[in-house]
Amino acid sequence: MKAQVKDLNNKDVGQIDLDAGIFGIEPRADILHAMVNYQLAKRRAGTHKVQTRGEVTGTGAKPWKQKGTGRARAGDLKRPQDIGGGVVHGPVVRSHATALPKKVRQLAMKSALSSKAKEGKLIILDKAEAKDHKTKPMASALKKLGIESALIVGGKEIEVNFARATANLPKVDVLPSQGANVYDILRCDVLVLTKDAVNDLTERLKG
Repeated sequence: MKAQVKDLNNKDVGQIDLDAGIFGIEPRADILHAMVNYQLAKRRAGTHKVQTRGEVTGTGAKPWKQKGTGRARAGDLKRPQDIGGGVVHGPVVRSHATALPKKVRQLAMKSALSSKAKEGKLIILDKAEAKDHKTKPMASALKKLGIESALIVGGKEIEVNFARATANLPKVDVLPSQGANVYDILRCDVLVLTKDAVNDLTERLKG
């Protein structure tokens, strides 16, 4: 399938062939949902922690004798029912990551790319380069392209001036091709790929 290639001045500078098996499949909502859950679960820190009965600071001495006081027996005052006592079955430090097969992850990426192409929200740029690091000219150039909220994916490395010029644009994210992911593609309104990004993603998803 053919796609028009534009430059930052919104001028057509040629065409590019997009692999129909990557950019032209029928998007799978269930696969996209599973992938987003997988990504968000994996990025959770999992550092939540409560103190159990054995970790609460306090004496281990028996507070009163076992019998004859009329009170319930107690071994110490670190029990869950005591004020300042330990917590039962609370959260512990753990990983929230789940497993998702590689083929499913690849299908999710193909579905995300294809959904943007199908919606007409895929723009192919000749290259992501800027003459200087100023934000204002970059904002003006993106406005010409009709971009307000976008994920821009470059080649293996992002050109320094382009990265700096887009850094202060609140609704524009820039990633190298190896950082492209389903969650960020779906989160932004428009997906912008450079020709290098198209080649890198095609190579990555071809297998």
